[in-house]
Amino acid sequence: MPAIVLIGAQWGDEGKGKATDLLSGSVDYVVKFNGGNNAGHTVVIDGETYALHLLPSGILSSGVVPVIGNGVVIDLGVLFEEIDALEARGVDTSALIVSANAHILPPYNRTLDKVVERFLGSRRIGTTGRGVGPTYADKMSRVGLRIQDLFDEKILRQKVEGALVQKNQLLVKVFNRRAVTVDEIVDELLSYAERLRPMVRDTSLLLCQALDDGRNVVLEGGQATLLDVDHGTYPFVTSSNPTAGGACTGAGIPPARIDGVITVMKAYTTRVGEGPFPTELTGADGVRLRKDGGEFGVTTGRPRRCGWLDAVIGRYAVRINGTTDFVLTKLDVLSGWDSIPVCVAYDVDGVRHDEMPMTQTEFHHAKPIYEYFEGWDGDISGARRLADLPAAARRYVDAVEEMCGAPISAVGVGPGRESIIPVRDLIR
Repeated sequence: MPAIVLIGAQWGDEGKGKATDLLSGSVDYVVKFNGGNNAGHTVVIDGETYALHLLPSGILSSGVVPVIGNGVVIDLGVLFEEIDALEARGVDTSALIVSANAHILPPYNRTLDKVVERFLGSRRIGTTGRGVGPTYADKMSRVGLRIQDLFDEKILRQKVEGALVQKNQLLVKVFNRRAVTVDEIVDELLSYAERLRPMVRDTSLLLCQALDDGRNVVLEGGQATLLDVDHGTYPFVTSSNPTAGGACTGAGIPPARIDGVITVMKAYTTRVGEGPFPTELTGADGVRLRKDGGEFGVTTGRPRRCGWLDAVIGRYAVRINGTTDFVLTKLDVLSGWDSIPVCVAYDVDGVRHDEMPMTQTEFHHAKPIYEYFEGWDGDISGARRLADLPAAARRYVDAVEEMCGAPISAVGVGPGRESIIPVRDLIR
């Protein structure tokens, strides 16, 4: 049975939570494989809005086992706050499973993330200040803390001591902050250990056995393709790999088990934070898109930068991820525009680029080359078939599919769980 990767095509906020929720009735496991609480998914069910940060979207569907994979960095305080908030609303979270190999986000990395970003000034990346980047840096520097360390106090203390040798030098001598003691960190982390213990498993073994047993597994990425640390708009990226390749390392599933890659793409484009954005609208049209689309960050509340759909990015997402299906979201937000531009190529210093430019400098100087499509009027949130859409909206969907190079298998027309048009089965 299939393992399906579900990721974002753009800079995040495409509606991956909605797409995962759409699949959840047909799957047995939903796995978060990267990132931390530096991003979020919004899911609307029966008029109720749920904002998820660390928890996989599948936690909102009965019968689905939600899994936090080894590729995630976990702020334990945030994890339990999120669990408690869902439980208070009647959501059963008891099926949650957490990888023993996932890394812990310690308090000192939150502090470092914030002070380093302030120190960078105009060269800042635009991080959320949640400590995610420094925790991934610790992982690669081999001074990180893992979930399994909570269950061996001696090992945990040794690792915290080793990490603080460097961290306190930075905090005190560079950033004029107070030193952090080993005891305060160890005591805080150990306070979560017993509550966490029943959730912890070897998730790679669990998921591979589930696939052997014929179960369906969805691997849910946080952030998106252009925020990938290797393949995104570096350095304005996240610290993990939210692309299809990252799903394998972040969940412990071999590539041969992946049967499909569903890539979620918004009908226009947004991004949060710094960095180049060729189709960005900085005037009244950008304000209108932001207002109509409710484009404010789930985790931070920051207003998102808004612009027209970029088909060059869509083609790039297909190439990097091996996209088998697109889910096009928020088509309803484009209702009411007389004309809708789509970026089909870039002009870089007088040279046309139909594919993503190779260098950061070229992308920074890219100017969009637009093709214009007829707009449509009216509320389309009640559409449940492509035939229910205005003719101009159908032409827009068809054109996006052709330009991006992979089939659009579902179209989102509103925020609700039911506000989606299925075009073809996503699990085949």
